[in-house]
Amino acid sequence: MNAPMTAPPKSGQIAFVRGETLPGRPPPDDVRLSMAKRIALTYFGSPGNAVITIACILVLAWLLPPLLNWALLKATWTGNAAACREAGGACWSFIREKFWFSVFGLYPFELRWRPGTVLVIFAAMVTVSVQQRFWSGKLIYGWIAALAVMWGLMGGSVLGVAVPGLTPVPTRLWGGWLVTVFLAVFGAALAYPIGIILALGRRSHRPFVRFVCVCWIEFIRGVPLISILFIATFIVPLFMPTGVELDRLIRAQIAFIVFAAAYMAEVFRGGLQAIPKGQYEGADSIGLNYAQKMRLIVLPQALKITIPAQVNTFIGMFKDTTLVLIIGIFDFFTTLRSSLGDSNWLGFASEAYLYAATVYFICCYAMSKYSQRLEVVLNEGQRR
Repeated sequence: MNAPMTAPPKSGQIAFVRGETLPGRPPPDDVRLSMAKRIALTYFGSPGNAVITIACILVLAWLLPPLLNWALLKATWTGNAAACREAGGACWSFIREKFWFSVFGLYPFELRWRPGTVLVIFAAMVTVSVQQRFWSGKLIYGWIAALAVMWGLMGGSVLGVAVPGLTPVPTRLWGGWLVTVFLAVFGAALAYPIGIILALGRRSHRPFVRFVCVCWIEFIRGVPLISILFIATFIVPLFMPTGVELDRLIRAQIAFIVFAAAYMAEVFRGGLQAIPKGQYEGADSIGLNYAQKMRLIVLPQALKITIPAQVNTFIGMFKDTTLVLIIGIFDFFTTLRSSLGDSNWLGFASEAYLYAATVYFICCYAMSKYSQRLEVVLNEGQRR
C-alpha cells in the first residue's frame, strides 16, 4: 500500500517526515582513489601491512621460479619415463598414462562405456540439482531412478536382478573416481535425512527416543571413521545369516552414511537451537501440529542458517573417502598410489600427489563457492 501523504507541519509542530531532499554529498575518499592508490593504501597503508606485503613478495620470488621451471618449462607432457628422467622436470605424461585408470580403476577396458555413461548421468543430475527452479519432490524421485540406472550399468544387476544384455561386473573391480563419487555423494545424500531425524530425536521429549539418538550420535562421534569401516567390513558379516553376504562396497557406503549422519545431526541441532522461541510459539498459536511446525516453520530456517556447517561436513566426508584403502577398495586416491608401483613409471610420486591434490581442491572449492551462492539466494528475502 502507498503511504498516506503527510501535510507540511505547521509552525511550532515537530515534523517526523522530511519534506525536502537533502543535497548530494561527495563519495568517500577511498572510492575516488585510483586503482593504483587503492592497492598502495591496502597493502602499504601502515608499517605492519608493508612488512607483511614485502615478506610475501620475497617468499613468492623465492618459490615461484623453481616451481614454474619444474612444472612448466622443463616438464614432459608426452613420452615415456626415460624421456621424463632426461628432461629433469615434471612428468605429466605419467598422469596422462594413468588418467583413465584413476577414473575407472580395474573396470574391464572393453566395458568402460558403462562407467563413462554413469559419469555423464551423474554430471547431468548435478547440473539440474544445483538450479533452484528444479527443486521439487520430482527431483528426489529423479535421483532415485538415476541411482538405480547407474548401479545397474556399473554392476549389471539391480537388487540381485540381472540387467538383460549387460555382463555382471563385481564391485571389487570398481575403482577410481567412480567409487569416490558413489561413497561421497550418495553417502551425504542419505546421511542428510537421517541426520535431521537424529537431531529432532535428540531434542524429543520422549526419553527412549532421546536416549537412542544420543547413544547413536555420541558413540559414532567418539570413534574414528577407520574403526567404523573395520566394523562394517569384518564384524558385521559375522552377524549376518548363513548364506547372506552384503557387498563390501555397500558395507563401506553404510559406514559412511552412519558416520556422516551423526555429525550432521549435531549441525542440525545447532540450527534448531538458534531458532528463536517465538517461532515455535507462533507455529503453536496458529494450530500447527509437530510435523507441520517442523516442516513449514522451523526446519527451513534451521537448515538455511547451517549451510556453512553442512558444507564443511560434506567436504570432510568427501576427503575421508581416501580411508577406504584400508579395506581394499580402490577409490581415486588409492588408484594413484597403486599406479606408483608400476615398474615402468617409478619415481613420479610428486606428480601423482599434486594431481590428486588439484582434483580434490577443485571439487572442495566448487562446493564451497556453491554454498556461498546458495546462502545469498536463500537470504535475498531477508535483505529486502
